[in-house]
Amino acid sequence: MVLTDSRADYCVLKNMLQRIQDSEKLELYMIVTGAHLSEQYGHTVEEIEGDGIEIWKALPISGDFDERVRIPLEMSHLLIHLSGAFCEERPDILVLLGDRYEMLAAALVAVGMHIPIAHISGGESTEGAMDEQIRHAITKMAHIHFPGAAVYADNIKKMGEEAWRIFDVGDPGIENIKSTKTMKKSDLENELKIKIDKDTLLVTYHPVTLEADALAWQMANLISALADHTGSIVITYPNSDDGSELIIRKWKEFANAKKNVRLVQSLGNTRYISLMGYCGALVGNSSSAIIEAPFIKVAVVNIGNRQKGRLMADNIICCGYEKQEIREAIRKALGDEFGKNVRCSKSLYGEGETSKKIVEILENIEINEILLKKKLIWER
Repeated sequence: MVLTDSRADYCVLKNMLQRIQDSEKLELYMIVTGAHLSEQYGHTVEEIEGDGIEIWKALPISGDFDERVRIPLEMSHLLIHLSGAFCEERPDILVLLGDRYEMLAAALVAVGMHIPIAHISGGESTEGAMDEQIRHAITKMAHIHFPGAAVYADNIKKMGEEAWRIFDVGDPGIENIKSTKTMKKSDLENELKIKIDKDTLLVTYHPVTLEADALAWQMANLISALADHTGSIVITYPNSDDGSELIIRKWKEFANAKKNVRLVQSLGNTRYISLMGYCGALVGNSSSAIIEAPFIKVAVVNIGNRQKGRLMADNIICCGYEKQEIREAIRKALGDEFGKNVRCSKSLYGEGETSKKIVEILENIEINEILLKKKLIWER
């Protein structure tokens, strides 16, 4: 059983899902929830259906909640729905990616029902978000670990996890790039109705959940920094974390006032990866700028603390939230001198065989008491 809650995790899970679906030894039970089912975030469940991935259940969890308690209420709804789903079709293994609160809810249900968890992308660090705590909590509940890099595998070992449970398979985002057939630039320009060249900025900014009080100030500075940019700017919606409503509102105001700006709910996997390859720089705080962009060899301006702690390649410029810092970082990213760093950048997250490795392990893992009964192995 695999859970997906947003466009971000689905894009990197897609190859694994297709391999599971094609496997003679495995049977896929796909659960879709969260932002996938929201019209505001592009109703991206349609992309999954279009890819031919069979959805077993769609579990809506959103409601008219006070933002202060939205996340725990959505988690409680998901706990109830998943408990029923797992009773209806008890999975042999639950596969979870990353650090979203929806994934934490699923992990809690699995632990309560003694269902083994396979966790993708554990051992990483993102100091500016509550995702940090969620990710490590899922690691301690998981029975099989698929980290995206050797250093993250070492981090999992240092958390007391047994070495035989840990498989350094690389990050699935790299494989997603290699397996995606990109669009022609002219077709992309026609769809987005905007010129795309090496001055184009692709912008994604998510709420920094541990800095919620500063979000309005952060957005004001980012918009001021972008306001004087004469090239095209393509902005995608943030994730559904607390604060996303403010970000969307500010982006709408900005896009309505600027002819060179296009705001889209979701580019979808193919358009997003294609645009990454054609644009001059990625700007914001998305994990795709940290993991996928070095492989594509595009410049990155990583703003603030949301990705702080992750492995950073040579194509990435980190800056603070001040308007002038962001402006200077964008100027540098688009410059010829920094282009040398970009061209020489190398992926720190594997070479793109992740789904094949994961599925082979899932096909052959023995589900028994040894797998379920975890030990803490502390390094001395």
